[in-house]
This record gives sequence, structure tokens and C-alpha cells, in this order.
Amino acid sequence: MATKTISLDEEAYERLKARKKEGESFSETVKRLAGERSWNEVTGILTDDEATDLEAAIEEGRTRSRERSNRLTAALDEAVDDETSE
Repeated sequence: MATKTISLDEEAYERLKARKKEGESFSETVKRLAGERSWNEVTGILTDDEATDLEAAIEEGRTRSRERSNRLTAALDEAVDDETSE
């Protein structure tokens, strides 16, 4: 695999070094920190009750978002109808 050399100032190096896990290369550390998190990395952070509460809150937010979208669509449709009937 090809490699690239980069320069880091002391502070950036120390921050990266502090986030490096045992046995992990700096390349692996950068990929982990810069990439999207996998579900494997977040497993065990929440209890079952916390996960259930989070899922309920997400669904409630989605429901409110759909309801707001429906209200805005209805208001827009009404405004367009009023505009075309004049």
C-alpha cells in the first residue's frame, strides 16, 4: 500500500497520540477518528432502558417532523389555491 508523509505540530501529534489505542498504528487511529463510526464502536454505551428511551425520542421527533411537514404542505397548497382562484 502506498504511503504519504504528513507533518503535525507538537500539539496535534500529542492529541493524536493520546487517542491512539494500544496496538493501533497512527494510520489506524486517523482512520478511526476521521471515519464514520461503526456500530461496533458504540456497542455497550447505552443501557437497554437508555436505548429504548432514545429510540422513543427519535420516533417522537420523526412524528413531529412529519406532522410539521404535513402542516406546511397543507398551508402551501392552500396559498397556491388562493392564488390561482384570484
